[in-house]
Amino acid sequence: MARDSAHREIALLRARAQGLFPADAAAPGPVVGALLALQAQDLAAATWAVGARSPGTTLAGVRAAIDAGEIVRSWPMRGTLHFVPGEDLGWMQRLTTARLLQQARLTHERQGLTEPVYEQARQVAVAALSGGRSLGRDAFQALLEQNGIDTAANRGYHLIWHLAQTGTLCWGPTAGNAQELVLLDEWVPHPRRLEHEEALGEFLLRYIRGHGPATLADFVWWSKLTVAEAKRGLQVARPQLAERRIGDASYWVAAELDGVAPDAAQRRRFASSAWLLPAFDEYFLGYRDREASAAPEHHERIVPGRNGVFQPIAVAGGRVVGTWRRRMLGTAAAGQRLGIDVVPFEAVSAAQAAGLRRAGERYARFRELRLGEFNLGDFNPGELRVGDTAAQ
Repeated sequence: MARDSAHREIALLRARAQGLFPADAAAPGPVVGALLALQAQDLAAATWAVGARSPGTTLAGVRAAIDAGEIVRSWPMRGTLHFVPGEDLGWMQRLTTARLLQQARLTHERQGLTEPVYEQARQVAVAALSGGRSLGRDAFQALLEQNGIDTAANRGYHLIWHLAQTGTLCWGPTAGNAQELVLLDEWVPHPRRLEHEEALGEFLLRYIRGHGPATLADFVWWSKLTVAEAKRGLQVARPQLAERRIGDASYWVAAELDGVAPDAAQRRRFASSAWLLPAFDEYFLGYRDREASAAPEHHERIVPGRNGVFQPIAVAGGRVVGTWRRRMLGTAAAGQRLGIDVVPFEAVSAAQAAGLRRAGERYARFRELRLGEFNLGDFNPGELRVGDTAAQ
């Protein structure tokens, strides 16, 4: 299989695993459950990552799933905020927390954050939030200050991170464009409890089911488990996985999908498919090797300066062909509309261009707005412009 053909095959199968093609009618909770985790440090972008995989869902619907505790936002891995099913957060953190705390130790010590400070902050949190209460970030940090705990110079963030990473806090109900902090054991009263080996197998299996085809190296990058832990997870999950040769490389897929190849009609539909996906979307971010979804020469346009800030992406035929941003048009009094600008760095067909416009209309419906303008810029391979991660 030629390299380009292999990349098209991988892209189609990954889009299918991620619920992007064909997009089904899954509700927000099952969307997150199917992928296990979606990166979510940008809350607005993460809600659209769910909405893009849940046709008919609105932003209000995703927020309702968050408010009901079906989707929980916390730090399950990589020291980064993710959406996860609430019941799965605890066992994920038990696999990842010790290493993350060790990595953060010197930074925290330089800030004067020691075990006695953590414990005092934990007692403040439990006293303030017990009984189903919640507090926004600023209010919680003010409470820490009132109890003699210095939150200046980013110490407040690190205290929240530590309390969440060690299972005391998580982000709970929405409040405007943010969330409030709650006690994890109250917000998720019935967590799944897995033994260590079982958890390693579950971690790998859920990643492959929601992201495959993928390699063990992809999983190690995504989870930040060690190679030894990943190999042990593979031993546990092996009966539910299948190894599949695509091009000149070997990938893992869910056993139930092994041999279920897309037919010619699916391939044609995929070639003309188009999506507008948010910043930090798993379709591009969720792999160590991203060549199946974007040409290497475009990676810096998606992650300018390779600084870890992923831009919103326009995808056509499974390939990232540009970035995009949205603009608000009009006034609230007159009825606001949405403007979308796509900056392409690959040529798109007429069918794909029409698909990108439909994707813009779908995003507008998600925001319960009307699409007022859609601009697909001229293809200019030498021009570098990027989207606005705050725009979703």
